[in-house]
Parts: sequence; C-alpha cells; structure tokens
Amino acid sequence: MVKVALFVRLQAKPGREADVANFLEQGLALANQETTTPVWFALRLGPSTFGIFDAFADETGRSAHLSGPIAEALMANAADLLSEPPQIEHADVLGVKLPG
Repeated sequence: MVKVALFVRLQAKPGREADVANFLEQGLALANQETTTPVWFALRLGPSTFGIFDAFADETGRSAHLSGPIAEALMANAADLLSEPPQIEHADVLGVKLPG
C-alpha cells in the first residue's frame, strides 16, 4: 500500500507546451521500469501548467524515484522546457483506492 507521494508542478515556457506534454508522455515508459513506483500520473492542469503525481510504499521508494531516470531527465531538460524550476512537494498519503 502506498504511504508517501510526490506532486511536481511544471510550468512550460511559452511555445514549449507541446514539448512538455510529449516529454511527460514519454516518461510513462521510464515509470513502468521503476519497481518502487506503483502509482505514476502525468497531468495537464492548464494550457501551460503540467504536473506529475506519483506515490510509493515508503520513503525508500520515494528517494529512489527522486534519484532515478525520470528525475534525471526532468532536471536535464528543465532549463530548456520550463519557465521556472519544477516545484516538488512531498506528501503523505492518507487514503488510496487502486484496482486489484
């Protein structure tokens, strides 16, 4: 069961919205490779605002994700795609409903 989460808000640079959306869509393949990331969502919150929500069983999984390939790719592309640094929020999961 997931206990901790991350919510990352991303603000695309003007004209780079499609690139950010494409980057996030491609992130799914990386998320599927992370065994400690059972929940991962890429979100469009508005015309140029995006987000990532992911949840983990414990702090070990969250820490592994923050140093994993998705975070690495995001930070490598942030200056090119985003108008400001990603806003990363740590959260505790108080309740969850997942299939299965």
